Amino acid sequence: MVSQKTTSTDIGFTLDDFAALLDKYDYHFSPGDVVAGTVFSLEPRGALIDIGAKTAAYIPIQEMSINRVDQPEEVLQSNETREFFILTDENEDGQLTLSIRRIEYMRAWERVRQLQAEDATVRSQVFATNRGGALVRIEGLRGFIPGSHISTRKAKEELVNEELPLKFLEVDEDRNRLVLSHRRALVERKMNRLEVGEVVIGSVRGIKPYGAFIDIGGVSGLLHISEISHDHIDTPHSVFGVNDEVKVMIIDLDAERGRISLSTKQLEPEPGDMIKNRDRVYEMADEMAAKYREMLLAKASGQPLESIEIPVATVAVDDLAEEEIPSAMEEAEIPAEPTVAETPAATAEETVEA
Repeated sequence: MVSQKTTSTDIGFTLDDFAALLDKYDYHFSPGDVVAGTVFSLEPRGALIDIGAKTAAYIPIQEMSINRVDQPEEVLQSNETREFFILTDENEDGQLTLSIRRIEYMRAWERVRQLQAEDATVRSQVFATNRGGALVRIEGLRGFIPGSHISTRKAKEELVNEELPLKFLEVDEDRNRLVLSHRRALVERKMNRLEVGEVVIGSVRGIKPYGAFIDIGGVSGLLHISEISHDHIDTPHSVFGVNDEVKVMIIDLDAERGRISLSTKQLEPEPGDMIKNRDRVYEMADEMAAKYREMLLAKASGQPLESIEIPVATVAVDDLAEEEIPSAMEEAEIPAEPTVAETPAATAEETVEA
């Protein structure tokens, strides 16, 4: 019988040896890295996170979300594992600072860039206003609606908590600018129900030297001075007053620029009727508009215009394409773009009092 002798060997592996081994194979964590971590201790104003480093990393409460957080338990649970952004390098105690907010922030900008590329309309609730406009949140980012792009008869202060449809005007992560337009969203929605050659009733909202802005169902169209009458007009004030009810025809819809162009000239049975006999223009508006639409169809199909009985007031259709008509966005004077300091930042770091 063979005797087997078992020998006990002392490997002499101490805690110091273990620490040295960790140092030898330690992964170097750098600010900007995204790592997996497990929550092992919730603190009153933060949490300790195990990310595999020698010392537990720390996430302060203000870095737990892009939105305001009052207690860590609103975002994190003990033993939960998730992604964290390394915000700062090790301090004197060898501890890293982490962030969830930065991950949400980067993904939010990626999402709004995608929405802008798709020309999407988004809806958001106004949470505050200031002298320049209104503030909203899009994907958690703070966005700004300039006053000139708010299309409502309400005072700005009354918009707080109201949900508005919005289009993107500017998405610039580098400059921390997210600018939106309520007016453009309304114009686009209205345009989907309008047609060139359609006669609509509106009211004069404002008068400029180059024309009158007409409210047609909550959005503004421009009646350019050259489209008021075939007779010469020195100023639109000589024909219209603010709040006048008018009957106009749509001659152009430009959704990309948010522009609705209008005409009463094309509705004149005889040149100058808008000045001499406005009631006759309004009475015959539908008939004149029908002739105008026939002319557009004939032109599009290559049919000779001589085959259509064209009223004398509609012969200048070629001029419409060449006429430079200001955008309906110009109803209000739009101020120069504010500096970064003047424009509300898109981050949620500051609490804005409504």
